[in-house]
Amino acid sequence: MAASVLTDVVEANPILEQFVFPPYDVIEPKHVRPAIRTLLDKLERDLEELERTVEPSWPKLVEPLEKIVDRLDVVWGMINHLKTVKDNAELRSAIEDVQAEKVKFEVRLGQSKPIYNAFKAIKESPDWKTLSDARRRIVENQITEAVLSGVSLEDDKREQFNKIEQELKRLSEKLGDNVLDATKKFEKLITDKKEIEGLPATALGLAAQTAVSKGHENATAENGPWVITLDAPSYIAVMQHARNRSLREEVYRARITLASSGDLDNTVLMEQMLKLRLEKARLLNYNNFAEVSMATKMATLDKAEELLEKLHRASWDAAVQDLEDLKKFSKDQGALEADDLKNWDIRFWSERLCESKYDINEEELRPYFSLPNVMNGLFDLAKTLFGVEIEPADGLAPVWDKDVKFFRVKDSSGSPVAYFYFDPYSRPSEKMQSAWTRGVVSRSRVLSPDGTSSRLPVALMVCNQTPPVGSKPSLMTFSEVGIVFHEFGHALQHMLTKEDEGLVSGLRGIEVDAIELPSQFMEN
Repeated sequence: MAASVLTDVVEANPILEQFVFPPYDVIEPKHVRPAIRTLLDKLERDLEELERTVEPSWPKLVEPLEKIVDRLDVVWGMINHLKTVKDNAELRSAIEDVQAEKVKFEVRLGQSKPIYNAFKAIKESPDWKTLSDARRRIVENQITEAVLSGVSLEDDKREQFNKIEQELKRLSEKLGDNVLDATKKFEKLITDKKEIEGLPATALGLAAQTAVSKGHENATAENGPWVITLDAPSYIAVMQHARNRSLREEVYRARITLASSGDLDNTVLMEQMLKLRLEKARLLNYNNFAEVSMATKMATLDKAEELLEKLHRASWDAAVQDLEDLKKFSKDQGALEADDLKNWDIRFWSERLCESKYDINEEELRPYFSLPNVMNGLFDLAKTLFGVEIEPADGLAPVWDKDVKFFRVKDSSGSPVAYFYFDPYSRPSEKMQSAWTRGVVSRSRVLSPDGTSSRLPVALMVCNQTPPVGSKPSLMTFSEVGIVFHEFGHALQHMLTKEDEGLVSGLRGIEVDAIELPSQFMEN
């Protein structure tokens, strides 16, 4: 009876169904617990079978390992993605309930000695030099990651290490939740137009639209009321354009002290994380956590510190001069705060100086950067540089919000090579701040759906730019345009890979500091 009930739950669970594109539109919090527990049971059995039959060969080691790693990555990535873009209490609770079990399996996988020994055997074999660069990269990555996962620790130290891993993950999730909740919590209702003098029409329209969403049904851009939030489009507009210094100070202080007091205070969490990271580093025989972090990057700790010091020396005098120029300019404009510019003054007066010195007003550029125009220009550039055609494919894949767009990437022969989602607008009530790109699935020969061609990569791009106001499209600042180009650089690296080894294709298996190269290329 119990088995039959469990089967019914699993069969009805969209998370566990085979899919080409994740069923983002129908996943609910109630699906998370049974799906993850069922999946982890299955993967545990797969891991036991792999350890029992493992040999230092690609078919007996890497291919079954990739299937285990990929399945967990795709399913957990799908659920975690929804938490970052469609956050709610029920989903949080469901993820929190199964997270420890998921981390336990990851630690178990990372500390598997049969797998670790098989990878070492491959590296020490006479055939090592005959392996492709990609396969050597996989072997070296797996050995490094196993060591950093505690595979070489003695039993008592491994137990301590595993407790630290669990607690770090829990604290990290709580920290992120607190930041989102604190961002959502701040609202500044303004009814007097004098308080928001200087805000451009786009910012006033957004503030009125936000007010309507908060229950002020008759709010208009011209007459208010207006609601200011800590969401990037609202916050940046205030810091750059509001003449009301006290408003700038209030908003700045709220942003800079985000999640640092009351029930959402992250101070203790961060102190605990720093302590645990140091304990983890010392268990792994590193001096500090910075050394652990750099173990999987191209740079070394010494080189990173050397670069920071070089940048400091090169920029300090110019920065001091810039501040003096800003003080002089603000004094010439009659600003009372000219001799004592604070952090909430810098952006405002920098914008005025830029307008005066270069006759550049970012707001005046917005009409040239409507989202459709920007995306058309971006896709034309991709065609010129990489020979790919990008076309809308809305309706082909389920999405998590009505504003999410889906695209198909085709090569010069017209064949699809990749797909990607684009979620452009800020949604402060449910979406994390910042911008990011992630792989949904990676290109892979082993995980080919038909056994002949490779599985095609799928990426997602998430931004937090100015949403459409009324009937107008999203009119972007130049900074927002730069962010879209930056994230598209990441997406291109994931989508245009020709590597069929799934553990190092696209964004997988690449050093974090190397991942930033294509994004900077596209941004520049």
